[in-house]
Order: sequence, then C-alpha cells, then structure tokens
Amino acid sequence: MSFKKLQSRLLISLGLGLVVVLILALLSDAQAVGSSLQQFQWHLLPLIVGLTIINYVLRWLKWDFYLRSMRMNDGVPPLDSGLLFTAGMVMSVTPGKIGEVFKSYLLKQLNNTPITASAPIVLMERLTDGIAMLLLMGAGLTLYPPARPLFFVLVGITVTGILLVQYRWLCEQILTRIAVLPLGSRLAPRLTTIYESIHQLLGWRILLLTTIISVVSWGCECVAFYFVLVGLGVEGTWLLLLQATFIFAASTLFGLVSLLPGGLGTSEVTSAGLLVTLVGMDVAAATAATILIRFATLWFGVGLGIIALAWFVRRHRHLRGIDLSADAAA
Repeated sequence: MSFKKLQSRLLISLGLGLVVVLILALLSDAQAVGSSLQQFQWHLLPLIVGLTIINYVLRWLKWDFYLRSMRMNDGVPPLDSGLLFTAGMVMSVTPGKIGEVFKSYLLKQLNNTPITASAPIVLMERLTDGIAMLLLMGAGLTLYPPARPLFFVLVGITVTGILLVQYRWLCEQILTRIAVLPLGSRLAPRLTTIYESIHQLLGWRILLLTTIISVVSWGCECVAFYFVLVGLGVEGTWLLLLQATFIFAASTLFGLVSLLPGGLGTSEVTSAGLLVTLVGMDVAAATAATILIRFATLWFGVGLGIIALAWFVRRHRHLRGIDLSADAAA
C-alpha cells in the first residue's frame, strides 16, 4: 500500500469517528453539546494532553523492554524504537488494534527480525493493556454492579488463556496435530515461532513488570479524563476520580472487546452512558466530555503516529518502497 492509500484509509477512519461524534451530538442536542464545549476550562487542556503523552512514553518503554527482553533490538537505537512504537499508533483505528502488527513489519526492515517472532509483542501489549484496564475497572466496580458479570467473565478468560499458554505440553500437542493437517507443514513452523515468543513473554517476571507499567500508563489517561470532567464544571473529588477511572477503563475495555476500529461507537456510547448514570451529568455534558477525551487520546495518538511514520521513512530513505499495509505482515 502506498502512502496515498494509507492516507485514504486514515481519512475513512477519521470520517467514521466524525460520524460517531455527530450522531452523539444530534442524539443529545448538538447546540447544548456546543455550549458545554464552549464552557470547558481550556487552560486544563495542556495538562490533559501531558498526561496522555506520559501514557505514550510509558507504553513505549514497555515496547522497548519487550524488544530488549527478546533480543530483537539489534540495529534499533532508542529514536527508532520510539518512532516504531509511535508509528504503530496510526493503526490504532484498526479492528482490535491488530493493525499495530505493522510495527513488526517496520522492525523487519531495520534488522530482519522475522515478523512471526516479533508480532507476539503486539499481542502482549494488548494483553497487558487489557489486564491493566481490568484492574483499573475493578477498582471502581462497586460503583456499577451490572458490570460485574462481564468483568468476571473477562478476568476468567484472561487467566485461563495465560495458564493454557504456559502449559507447554498441551500447546506442543496442538502444534503437532496442526502439522499433520493439510497445509499444516507450512503453518506449524510459523505457529511454533509465535508460540515460543508468546511463552517467553508470558514469563511471570516480564508479565508482572509490563502489567505494572500498563496500569500506571493507563492510569494517567484516567486522571486526564478526571480533569476533563473538572473542566466541564464537575466538582473535583476523590469519588469523581474513582468514577472517571472506572468509566474510562470500562469504555476503553468494551471498545477493545468489540473489535471495532478504535472501539468507535462502543467506547463513546459506554462513556457517555456511564457519565449520565454514575456522575449524574446531563447527556449534553457527558457527550462533550466523551468527545474531548477521545480527541485528546485516540485521535491525538493517530496524529502523532502519522508524524512518526513520515519521520521514520524520511530517516530511512531506503525503505520508501515498503508496503505500508498491515496486510504485509500476514
């Protein structure tokens, strides 16, 4: 895919995001939403964006730690590592963020690391992000009992999945069975490489450290959401911070589980609905808060990703002919 086609797909995603915003605004009285945005304390915006940037920096450190732990950082200085991570955010509006495997494709261009070996890093990023969201959501679970069943289901699936992957004998048996299937001789070696990487990344030391990083990084965005609410006139209290943490974590997690590009629609509706239910905001103010936090997090990240990708390709001019599609990683 050329830069032009990549740009077209990003414009489509941006268009979908704007449609979601318009639908929310129309359903909650566009004029009232506009009035809430006008009354927002815009001097808080640098603080909100700053907290978002801290989130990105910490997640980059996690990405870089994964590279070093897997010894895949040869020929990848800190600047390139940062550009790789940030460029991957261009693909955050893909279903389930799976397009972020694009980072593995770019990494292959730098040091020839097989995509099947490094792609599990992207999976582990999503896993630890999901665990962090569950922990942050769990901190305020008493605020909204109806969310408990889904919470415990997700916890059960996550723990079961981790334990199964750690059970090497079972996984090796499954890979052996796959190898005897039609086309299995071609597929099994790739799956074996992927499994070995995942098994190593799921070591308890690595998993614990990266989960802690994820909790702190995403916690920063929860605090950013808190300041969005304060900026809209909600009284800043410890209860509000707990509510903001629960709502942001829940809406982000539900958006991730939905597998929709960037959680578009799911995250926004969940966020606005919970703000009305738990915080007692009117629909217009809740919609305004949702719009602000999504632009300060999701779309701000996509914008940084576009800049990082252009910088990366300019820095490595010999890569200008690369296929810029996530499909190339297949």
